[in-house]
Amino acid sequence: MQNIKIKEVAIYHPKNIVKNEYYIQHFKNQGKDITHFLEIMGRKERFIINNKNENTITMAIEASKLVLEKAGLEGKDIDMIIFSTQVPERTLPTNAMYVHKAIEARNHTIILDSNANCAGMTLSVEMASRYMQSNPRVKTALVVGSDANSLISNPEQEITYANFADASAAVILVKTEEETGFIDAIYEVDSSNKDNIAFPQEGLSKTIGSKEHIVFLPFDGAMAIPVACEMIEELLERNNLKIDDIDSYCFSQFALSNILKIQNHFEIPDKKIIYVGDKYGYTTTSSPFLCLYEGIESKRIKRGDIILFWTIGSGHEMIAMLFKY
Repeated sequence: MQNIKIKEVAIYHPKNIVKNEYYIQHFKNQGKDITHFLEIMGRKERFIINNKNENTITMAIEASKLVLEKAGLEGKDIDMIIFSTQVPERTLPTNAMYVHKAIEARNHTIILDSNANCAGMTLSVEMASRYMQSNPRVKTALVVGSDANSLISNPEQEITYANFADASAAVILVKTEEETGFIDAIYEVDSSNKDNIAFPQEGLSKTIGSKEHIVFLPFDGAMAIPVACEMIEELLERNNLKIDDIDSYCFSQFALSNILKIQNHFEIPDKKIIYVGDKYGYTTTSSPFLCLYEGIESKRIKRGDIILFWTIGSGHEMIAMLFKY
């Protein structure tokens, strides 16, 4: 069985930077002090769309073009396109269709959209890797994650409005004979909390034609951390690895406090944790791959390193994934 390697990664985000001061004043006008909240979440600034010409699709197209250029490839070289998003610009046709057109991919290219919320791009990379291993005709895949979260953020809720941001990340996966690439992944789902984060709240059948923001009911996000640690332990054990064997960690950037809890549990050195939530805010599906991009650009991640991805989607659903970069 051939290995599946991450050939290149690229990102795109809007140029507009919004710093904490704006949100502090915004919620101060509502009688709230969110200073401590921003510290817990680890926020300083984030990129937010501020014009009508950018959206989930346009960001994905830009990230896709950038990653193709970095990889020295053209659209005709891509055998599969997976578009991960929780804020699709379109439900008909697929958002992947627009990427396919923009990069001039071939008619036989497989395209599809994927929505596993914040866990989506990590899940899509895992599924693309396994599919490529089983299909001899798919040698190169483009996985792009993109969310214009500011479209659905609630101006009266700091957990979305002051936390979420807009961005896209894209990776090129290729088959290789090298001893590198995708290793394994593990999932965990607890659907008992399925209504804590919802959009549209009443479903499309009751919402079309109205303006609605995301519903984010208060809950203790730290409840997922013990399970996340168990997942990581099981994933490492079944692949004969120890925590010290991992070179870098690319976790969900939802909350710095959650990352620190996992870090403290395993006593992971700071140098191995890639944190970008202060720079990019929380970009949902793409957030672990913004970490990957920044880790590579800063040379903290290099070829041959073993990377552990972990992220969580609403509901909740979690995935931990091992990759040898």
